[in-house]
Amino acid sequence: MSKCLSNNLSEYQEAQPAMLAAKELLAHAMAPVYRVINGLLVVTVFMVVGLWLSGNGTNAGPFDLARILVPDEARHIVWSNGFGMLDQYKSSNEVSSSTSSETDIASVLYQQKPSTSVSGLAAAKQQTVALLMPSVAQVQVKSISHLADRIPASKLDPQALDSNLMGSIQNQRAVADFFQKKYSLDRQKIEEYVSNTILIAKEVNIDPVLLLAVISVESNFNPNTKSHAGAEGLMQVMTSVHRDKYALFGGTHEAVKPEVNIRVGAYILKYLIATAGSLRNGLKYYVGAANAEDDGGYAEKVIAERNRLIALCQSKSNNRVTLNGKDLRS
Repeated sequence: MSKCLSNNLSEYQEAQPAMLAAKELLAHAMAPVYRVINGLLVVTVFMVVGLWLSGNGTNAGPFDLARILVPDEARHIVWSNGFGMLDQYKSSNEVSSSTSSETDIASVLYQQKPSTSVSGLAAAKQQTVALLMPSVAQVQVKSISHLADRIPASKLDPQALDSNLMGSIQNQRAVADFFQKKYSLDRQKIEEYVSNTILIAKEVNIDPVLLLAVISVESNFNPNTKSHAGAEGLMQVMTSVHRDKYALFGGTHEAVKPEVNIRVGAYILKYLIATAGSLRNGLKYYVGAANAEDDGGYAEKVIAERNRLIALCQSKSNNRVTLNGKDLRS
């Protein structure tokens, strides 16, 4: 018995070096495979981060992580100002009056308190804006000016600033006539939309003619329009992406209300124009084609519609009847 055990032990001891050698050989043979797997993991991480930054411009792609995790503004801030800027503004508690224009824009992302005392809807109402439908100014709705006022006018393309063409009731009526005929709209509704747009443009400090052109191209003035990607309302705002902004007005179920949808859309458009550096690029960002070579002609359509409205208003202004330098028509 002992002789048998001794023989087995000897065989095991002789086989052990062979097993170790086999393991070493296997490890050596698998080393390239492990390196390939590790390399693929690293490449995958870089691809995911790259897709996070770039997005696919469809507003609905499976890899467009930036649109799922955070609003588009975060991605634009990263591209425009670098990663270090995010930490800088995240840790700051107040916006100094001497802060640069770039700081003012980035601070929007972190919900810092505005430094202005009277602004937005209150300021717009104080300006006694003449409206086709004055009753829209009486609607109780929160202002979005605490975000819009932090975007400095110096960062906006001058074409996006209010030229006061819509300050005339005559011009407002002409624009309402134009859209009523173009889209066969109910007169009361089109006057409501035009008046809301003018009031909100004063609140956000952006050109109302531009907003009307965007609404025309985006939704044909149909507030119930919803795209396959999830854009809703007159300004076709991506509801799921901008939940934080709709939270100001009670939640995403308010997204189709004209007075809410236009406010959110006007702020986003102003932000993107300031971030992109020009009206044309801002429109490209707005339609979700920031990193694409072609926006499908979207910017051209909006600018062309805006130019039609400007020409219409200017022709009406030139045809005013005056007496002793005063308008006989409002």
